[in-house]
Amino acid sequence: MTQLRTVQVLGGGSAGSSSHVRSLASGLVARGVRVTVCAPAELDRLYDYLGAGAHFVPLPRLGDPATVTALRNACIGADVVHAHGLQASVRAALALSAPCGGRASGGSVSGGTAFDGPASGASASGGGRTPLVTTWHSRNHLDGARGGVQRLLERRTVRAASVVLGTSSELVDRARRRGARDARLAPVTVPAARGPVCLHDGKARAELGAVDRPLLMAVGALERGRGYGTLLDAARSWRDLDPQPLLVIAGEGRERAALQRRITAEGLAVRLIGRRDDVAELLAAADVAVLPSRREARSLLAQEALRLGVPLVATAVGGVPELVGDAAELVPYGDAAALARAVRGLLEDADRRMDLAAAGRVQAGTWPTEDETVAHVLSVYDELAGR
Repeated sequence: MTQLRTVQVLGGGSAGSSSHVRSLASGLVARGVRVTVCAPAELDRLYDYLGAGAHFVPLPRLGDPATVTALRNACIGADVVHAHGLQASVRAALALSAPCGGRASGGSVSGGTAFDGPASGASASGGGRTPLVTTWHSRNHLDGARGGVQRLLERRTVRAASVVLGTSSELVDRARRRGARDARLAPVTVPAARGPVCLHDGKARAELGAVDRPLLMAVGALERGRGYGTLLDAARSWRDLDPQPLLVIAGEGRERAALQRRITAEGLAVRLIGRRDDVAELLAAADVAVLPSRREARSLLAQEALRLGVPLVATAVGGVPELVGDAAELVPYGDAAALARAVRGLLEDADRRMDLAAAGRVQAGTWPTEDETVAHVLSVYDELAGR
């Protein structure tokens, strides 16, 4: 039997999808699969796909027509192409739609054959279709005209895909509503922190400035829809606690300057510490983890917090309730009062924190392992490749 070859495609590359592709590449290579990862160059520097044994093809920035050409060349001879996220799926479908030796336009998603039925790039034999798998890791919420464009792209890409994998039941249902012929639940478990992690590590707390006060931890891109405005509203109500808790937010994004201005103006006990590569260690030092997002599927923060036994307060949105079960305090999105009460209640109740810590570890034990996640994806590839 010939060696299976797959191409993994990333667009902007969220932390969840990028980590998943790193895990997937490593596991597939270990099983004898040839893996090529196509992604912006900076993602290889962060996630080391080459170190996982994959071939790496750097893609030009999003919006550059050369991206589709580079993808087209990388996908020649592939048995299965797997795109992660909407932008990656758009470009992969365009690349696979181009006739052999032709050039796909990177600027249009309507007209032509780019989204007319399943992706139809030439296979290794030159006469069949190259199956396209697309994974929906999360769901963005856009309003107005941008929301309309997003829905159009979702419809076109799911119809171009042979199989759509959703990381939560909500995403699977959404793909089916958009017209997917084959949409399946494929919970993604990203790698757990490597090596020992010490809970309530004194060194980490000292670095963050929370030796003699409660430490709250949030992690994620500083972007709209992540709920940080609501989180700062809640932080105002914790100022009467003695000692006052310190809220630390790890992540970068376009909203950083606005958030920092508000923190300074209102004198909030909040620190923005930027992007970190030791998030697991910092999270393990926290008394409570907070996830205030508007949209989440299989949140990295939620997974890491429950694995580590760190009590979690999260919004009851998307795939979060399905992911955490009864092992977290859930509140409505945008409700600062409910968020503040839930955090305050945990800080004042050590027994409840211990119960949630134990429940979190039990819940994490019900999730598929990395190995099971890789095996499931490989079974989809084998099915589509007729192996």
